[in-house]
Amino acid sequence: MKNRIVSISRFRPLIGRGRVLYTGALPLNGRFADMPAAPDPLSPPSGTGADRKPRTKPAAVRLDELMAAAEALFIQKGVEATTISEIVERAGVAKGTFYHYFTSKNDMLAALRAKFSQGFLDHIERAVGACAPDDGVARLRAWTRAGVEAYFDGYALHDVVFHDAQHPDRGVAEKSAVLDQLEGILEAGARAGCWTLDDAALAAIVLYHGMHGAVDARIAQGRLDARGLSAPLADMFLRTLGARAG
Repeated sequence: MKNRIVSISRFRPLIGRGRVLYTGALPLNGRFADMPAAPDPLSPPSGTGADRKPRTKPAAVRLDELMAAAEALFIQKGVEATTISEIVERAGVAKGTFYHYFTSKNDMLAALRAKFSQGFLDHIERAVGACAPDDGVARLRAWTRAGVEAYFDGYALHDVVFHDAQHPDRGVAEKSAVLDQLEGILEAGARAGCWTLDDAALAAIVLYHGMHGAVDARIAQGRLDARGLSAPLADMFLRTLGARAG
C-alpha cells in the first residue's frame, strides 16, 4: 500500500469566493502559486501613454501581501478588533483588491486557517518522507518532532484561527486531515512489524491530542524547545504502542 499524501483541499470550502476561485492546497508561505493572474479592480487599464505605469506586482504577490497583513493584525489585535480598512492599509492596496479575493474577514480567516493546516501537513510529510518506509519508529519520531516544531513556530497564528475566532465545525475538517496523515504512519508501522494496533484511528487520536496538549503546556510555560520536548514525547508514544524506544 502506498503512503498517503494528505491535503486539506478536499475538506474545506472555497477560498476567495469573489471573481477568482481557488480550491487547491495552500503552501506554507501562503501564496496561491497556480492562481491565474487577475487585474486589480481599481488599477487603471494598461496602455502606452506616458501617464500609464506598468503593474509591478502580480496577483499572487498582492494576495500574499494581503494575507500577511491580515495575519499580523489578527495576531496583534484579534480578529474582531481588526477592520478590513486596516488590512488593506497595511498591505498597501485598495479596498477593492480585498473584495476581489475575499468576501469578508471570515473568508480571509478561512484562508489563513487553510494556510496553517496545509503548512503543518507539508512540514510533517517532508520529515516523515526522509525516513525509510519500513522504519516505523523513525517515522513516528519524525512525526512528533515535526509536529512540535510546526506548532511552536506557528502557535500565534494557530491560536488566532482556531481559538480566537468563531469556528463552527471546531476544526473538524483540518483535524481530520492531520489524524488521517498520522493514521497512515501508524498503519505502515504496524505492517512493518514495529508495533501491533487494534485501532489505528483511535491510536492516532490519542497521540495527536497528547502532542497537542504537551505543546500547549510548554507554550504556556514559555519553554519553546522543540528538541527537548519531542524526544521524550516520542519515547512515550513508542512505549504506548509497545515499540522499542531506540
